[in-house]
Amino acid sequence: MATLSQDRPQTGMSTAEQAARQELAACYRVFDHLGWSESIYNHITLKVPGEEGAFLINPFGLHFSEVTASSLVKIDIDGNKLSESPHGVNRAGFVQHSMFHRHLSDAHCIAHTHTTAGMAVASLEGGLRPINFYAAGFAGQVAYHDFEGVTVRDEEGPRLVASLGQRRQMLLRNHGILVMGRTVAETFLRHWLLQRACEVQLATLSMGQPIEVPAEVIAVHQRDLHMAQAPGGPGAADFAAMVRRIDRIDPSWRD
Repeated sequence: MATLSQDRPQTGMSTAEQAARQELAACYRVFDHLGWSESIYNHITLKVPGEEGAFLINPFGLHFSEVTASSLVKIDIDGNKLSESPHGVNRAGFVQHSMFHRHLSDAHCIAHTHTTAGMAVASLEGGLRPINFYAAGFAGQVAYHDFEGVTVRDEEGPRLVASLGQRRQMLLRNHGILVMGRTVAETFLRHWLLQRACEVQLATLSMGQPIEVPAEVIAVHQRDLHMAQAPGGPGAADFAAMVRRIDRIDPSWRD
């Protein structure tokens, strides 16, 4: 986990919620810094520690670069606000994220983006192919969900969960990237890796016929990846480094 401030929580707010708010706000700023924002759309959500069915989501109308700890909206899995906020919530984000938070106990943080590379690969027949270092790590681990239009209908929720299955990253066909993890850092890392895999695939296919990594090499690669992981758990060091970077640029996310 990134080092966050020990500011006193707002009145009526637990220390755990304040820490969660700051971590999620930092994540929004990191995503924007890396070019993963899409006007005022897309979403990253995080369960509120110790509050069953409660999660934080970005206020509809604010750019990722404007999100702060205090502006995040706390809602339940039925869409009810659980704290005072002048902001609304994008229904497309609520329908998608609430379904996963409701049914997946390990989906503590969920991110959905419309990056150019992510949308391009999601729109490509065959999807992500094992043609680069990052994609080889995801071989056999990416789910797919067919495009049904903007995700504002509750009826699509069960199909999203069914499409995901036991995987924790999914390419929404013709739509974009969806990843989730047990922590904000793990979710960030999964998105970073999948985004890089898509970017490199996009560049490779623009030049000619790619070389696919053989199945036996993929097995060895996936077996040994943990040996290259930094201490602290999946994504912890990566995310902390990015938080330090945005903190030097603009620390207002902490507010």
